[in-house]
Amino acid sequence: MNDSIIEVYSWPTPNGHKVHIMLEECGLPYRAIPVNIGAGDQFGPEFLAISPNNKIPAITDPIGPDGKPISLFESGAILLYLAAKTGKLLPADTRAKFEVLEWLMFQMGGVGPMLGQAHHFRIYAPEKIEYAVNRYTNEAKRLYGVMDKRLAKSKYIAGPTYSIADIAIFPWLRSWKNQGIDWNDHPHLRGWFDEIAARPAVQRGVEVLASLRKPLVDEKSREMLFGAAQYRAR
Repeated sequence: MNDSIIEVYSWPTPNGHKVHIMLEECGLPYRAIPVNIGAGDQFGPEFLAISPNNKIPAITDPIGPDGKPISLFESGAILLYLAAKTGKLLPADTRAKFEVLEWLMFQMGGVGPMLGQAHHFRIYAPEKIEYAVNRYTNEAKRLYGVMDKRLAKSKYIAGPTYSIADIAIFPWLRSWKNQGIDWNDHPHLRGWFDEIAARPAVQRGVEVLASLRKPLVDEKSREMLFGAAQYRAR
């Protein structure tokens, strides 16, 4: 095996796709190692050793900043690491860099958690709780509105150039229909989405491990993702 290959412990979810897309955009050699979160792979000791929060994705890079191996968890941190490693998709200019970082934090703190909750309560929750469905659907619509307004005056989410902020946000919007969104309400965001979706590296990235993902219809998968298995001390 090539000892310069980055290993990506992942699954075809929005957070996994962020890292797959980034690696494709940067042209870095990598190997995707599936962590089947429906089967409980994320709770195994080997994975917990590099991702103590039992969430995908995580990476190991045999050639870290000091030439020694490094492992990282949290998709936002991984995007920043890969940008630093390659000098790509994060501006060198300080002001432009912080514009990218604020929109990256917007995704990490808002878009991901809130759209994830909208998806959960609208699609996966065992009972439809009207208050929760309305709360998170309305928050999804608000966030889409924030992004649409931004993209009415900016080519990309963090400024004039494509960056890790676009990569972070895009995968979460692929399930817009399940989040209760009407694209007709967000024309600027829809135009941006279509442009990002057409990028060859993005198309390759969203296909990584995609053939392994199955609908979450069995009780074991639901338990691993949403049940008491999440809360056991390990």
